[in-house]
Amino acid sequence: MSILRRPIASPSPLVVFGEDWGRHPSSTQHLISRLMADRPVVWINSIGMRRPRLSDLGRVVRKVRAMVRPTSATPLEGPTPDRMVAPRAVSWPGSRIAAAVNRYSVGGQVRKAIASIDAERPILWLSLPTAVDMLGTIGEAAVVYYAGDDFSALAGVDHRPVAEKERKLAEKADLIIAASPLIAARFPPAKTVVIPHGADTELFSAPRSAPDDLRTRPGQRVAGFYGSIDAWFDTDLVADVATRLPDWRFVMIGHIRRDLGRLSSLPNVAFLGPRPHGALPAYAQNWTASLLPFRDTAQIRACNPLKLREYLAAGRPVISTRFPAVEAYSDVVRIADAPTEFAEAIENAAQDDPRNRRTRLDRVRSETWEARAREVQSHLAMLQNAKTLSN
Repeated sequence: MSILRRPIASPSPLVVFGEDWGRHPSSTQHLISRLMADRPVVWINSIGMRRPRLSDLGRVVRKVRAMVRPTSATPLEGPTPDRMVAPRAVSWPGSRIAAAVNRYSVGGQVRKAIASIDAERPILWLSLPTAVDMLGTIGEAAVVYYAGDDFSALAGVDHRPVAEKERKLAEKADLIIAASPLIAARFPPAKTVVIPHGADTELFSAPRSAPDDLRTRPGQRVAGFYGSIDAWFDTDLVADVATRLPDWRFVMIGHIRRDLGRLSSLPNVAFLGPRPHGALPAYAQNWTASLLPFRDTAQIRACNPLKLREYLAAGRPVISTRFPAVEAYSDVVRIADAPTEFAEAIENAAQDDPRNRRTRLDRVRSETWEARAREVQSHLAMLQNAKTLSN
């Protein structure tokens, strides 16, 4: 056996700088929850990507509460990391003072967490560019940048300083994992791999009864969406379509983070607020059509939305605006470029052949988070092997 193929006896620990664990599960959480079966994981909640604003007061309060809890654990269904850290961090991208404070404060917290599980020489996994300031503070053996979004176009981000931190991180990372080809194109090809998002196909395909707040009058058809209603959500399109289809009920699930305009006054549009991730299959399986009404923005052109595969696993017809990631699924997704076409596609969903449910599920059956995690595991093993041989 070649020494370059020598197996690694024990996978390196992971120290993950990601989003707040236990909130809406991100692609990072989906992957790490599967990787942690074979290696210790220390998870650090979000170091923010913009300066504090008055509108952030509620989030700041939650962060402060998390910092003073006697334990950093956050309730979440399924496995959880060995240690979770609520960072005592200053969210101010571009500030040298904030960076220095975070290196000292958060670095100390993370080193303590690593020591508590006897982990040595961990792989540092960064899902947020603002965590680049932590490089070199924990004795990491290698650095992975998981680029799950186009942070230069992401809503709610201080773009210029975050883009500069991403440039620095891309330069220093040993491995870059990109969620889409458009994101990957920004980074050095020699150390960048594309691993698209997956889906929990078992969760979304297992039959569920309709929730009480989805039940309607007999014969009424429902078009649904779940996810943040943010700058990328096309409120004008949905308002136009809902006006054209007054006999349909339009159900929106998720946090509202933008002005709704005339959409808020339409009688056949209902906003149910956020729901736990585990509750979403019951909605997606039991409304008539699943919607992806996205605006054409730089963020959407680079995105690889989790809900696309989840919708398909749930089996109902999917109607979407056009963006690069959905083009590969044009055989099982109706792509509509105009309000008239979008409304027509929704109407046609009411006559969908039940046999098409299996076709949609089969289309994504192999694109599970377990399969994606195996790809990641392979790249981490090669990275660890390379670092071991270079020492």
